[in-house]
Amino acid sequence: MPSLRAALIWTALAALILVPLAFAATSPLLQWRQPIYIASGIAGIVGLALLLLQPLLAAGLLPGVSVLHGRRIHRVTGILLVLAVVLHVAGLWITSPPDVIDALMFRSPTPFSAYGVVAMWAVFASALLAILRRRMRPRLWRLGHGTLAGLIVVGTILHALLIDGTMETVSKTILCAAIALATLKVLSTLKISPRSTHLRR
Repeated sequence: MPSLRAALIWTALAALILVPLAFAATSPLLQWRQPIYIASGIAGIVGLALLLLQPLLAAGLLPGVSVLHGRRIHRVTGILLVLAVVLHVAGLWITSPPDVIDALMFRSPTPFSAYGVVAMWAVFASALLAILRRRMRPRLWRLGHGTLAGLIVVGTILHALLIDGTMETVSKTILCAAIALATLKVLSTLKISPRSTHLRR
């Protein structure tokens, strides 16, 4: 039954996003933390969750959401992703400027910092590419956007998995696996025709 299938998909999607967020929001590690630190961490988790929605929206894989409507929402969630990254980094900067500087300079002793910085710049580059879309050839734009999307996902997943923080390990790993699978599915269905300037799925 299509309606049952759609309900199961939306339920699974909600669980993948809300369960890790709930575990993080109730983590004992948040005790005595500054509100700005907590908000920064939540912003990072929201950004991670948005990475699950982005490929599904772009490819029109969500039940009840057309490809055209999905791509419009994809642009909105892309803006939200940029805001989440900015809030995440800004909060960390307010609570510990030296750590953020070390991360941005790639001299932090924690490997997850470097992956996070790479993913951050890839998010900003992807946003810039979206602004310049009308000035670029469709084939070139989609190739660049797809490459940056892959870099964002890989960098963010490594960043998240290597952090031993407020997110519960199992739910975090499942969410990251879902993001990886969704992104791989969408990117693997994109084929570039050598005789065309369009990317076809």
